[in-house]
Amino acid sequence: MTRENGIAGAWPVLPPVVERTLRELIGSASSLLGSELVSVVLFGSGAEGRLRATSDVNVLVVLRSFPREGFDKLAPGFAAARASIRLSPMFVLDSELPGVMEAFAVKFADIRNRHCVLHGSDPFGDLAPSRQAEIGRVRQVLLNLAMRMRAEFVAQAGRGEALARAVADHAGPLRASASVMLAIEGRPAASPKEALAALAASVAPGRFDSALGSISKAREEGMLDRDRAVDVFLEMIELAKLLYARASALS
Repeated sequence: MTRENGIAGAWPVLPPVVERTLRELIGSASSLLGSELVSVVLFGSGAEGRLRATSDVNVLVVLRSFPREGFDKLAPGFAAARASIRLSPMFVLDSELPGVMEAFAVKFADIRNRHCVLHGSDPFGDLAPSRQAEIGRVRQVLLNLAMRMRAEFVAQAGRGEALARAVADHAGPLRASASVMLAIEGRPAASPKEALAALAASVAPGRFDSALGSISKAREEGMLDRDRAVDVFLEMIELAKLLYARASALS
């Protein structure tokens, strides 16, 4: 989903407080940074108009430079937006984009596929990570995800609420990796959620159906009971391991 608009253009459907805060922040950034501000891009669930109470508001801010004076003045506004709407900004120079796309191919392939331009021009255009970078990065993401989740399980196993939040947090990179893998295989899915369901059904038919439903519940409601959170978290680790094995066979 890609839209290219100025600040007054058609935005996705967002909660009123989110849209108001973004418009105010973008207006301030445009005024203070001028031509140094290239684009402000909303990505992830917000770009699809599907923000939930537990969702971060993810934005990519593309700049020609990072002027100290402007960001000294903008910093309080960004801090307030982090607190009020869970704003999660990423700041990238336009000259860095090709390198960033290669270095973080999974994340930026997902951003490229699910973004909405709120201000300025579309920074992606024909820019896309190479197949080689996507394959290498998806393997790295899945392997790192499995290791981090094992460590977090040991740290959080006795805290059901924290583990439920961890289920929601780790679902994002797992889904994004699945989306990239299906695209590499020549059968892209409509969304990362659908991509993960398709790959899970492919590597272990029926096994992960219940866990995938609980992942969606954790992301939408921010809660699972402790025993269910433990089961789902362990299933996610196993799924990451199976997807890593599949990604290792890609060429």
